[in-house]
Amino acid sequence: MPLDPAWPNPLNLPNSITMSRIAMIPLLLWILSPHFPWQGPHGEQEVLASVLFVLASITDGLDGYLARKRSQITTIGMLLDPIADKIMVTGALIALVAYYPQVVKVWLVVIIIGREFMVSGLRSIASSEGFTIQASDLGKLKTVLQIVCVVSALLAHHWDQWHFGFLIVPVRWIAIAAIYFATVVSAISAIDYFVGFWKQIDHASKDRRQTTSVLTRRKGASTP
Repeated sequence: MPLDPAWPNPLNLPNSITMSRIAMIPLLLWILSPHFPWQGPHGEQEVLASVLFVLASITDGLDGYLARKRSQITTIGMLLDPIADKIMVTGALIALVAYYPQVVKVWLVVIIIGREFMVSGLRSIASSEGFTIQASDLGKLKTVLQIVCVVSALLAHHWDQWHFGFLIVPVRWIAIAAIYFATVVSAISAIDYFVGFWKQIDHASKDRRQTTSVLTRRKGASTP
């Protein structure tokens, strides 16, 4: 049956990219599992998992860009995109708790994931109240730090340091710094988001009270 031209195609390129990101997460978890068949002595498992996560992170920005550029923004895309983001981050961090607990501590991951659930809940309430809260620079920084955290922790599972002549890259210390920094920024951005939400919800409540008061006065004035 042909699609109704009045409705956007839900299987367009941006939505396909979003769904591919969701499909990458089970693949990432399989790579990090003890049952992965190619666990070579030279860090093949860690490199493959890192590359896959970087590709998934790239699709995070690519699908939104293409949807806007091609005018292919759909309801299912708006629904799947944040879900894919949450699954990507939470799936990778939970896997790393088991894969590399020396660096990725449980309590740190709980704070980061808890922030994601809190923001999702506030967004749902904001949407039901008829307003939205724009993503802040802290939220964007948090996303970048999470990517650095996951990739560096994956690589640090095999390498403590990289040596390039006189240059030494402390991979393990970068991973430790990234996970703690990401946790702090996640907590701060959660507070920032909640303050923005509270201001908006308070303003919306005042508007409703004023509207109700005006309607009540008009009704009273029109009553003989």
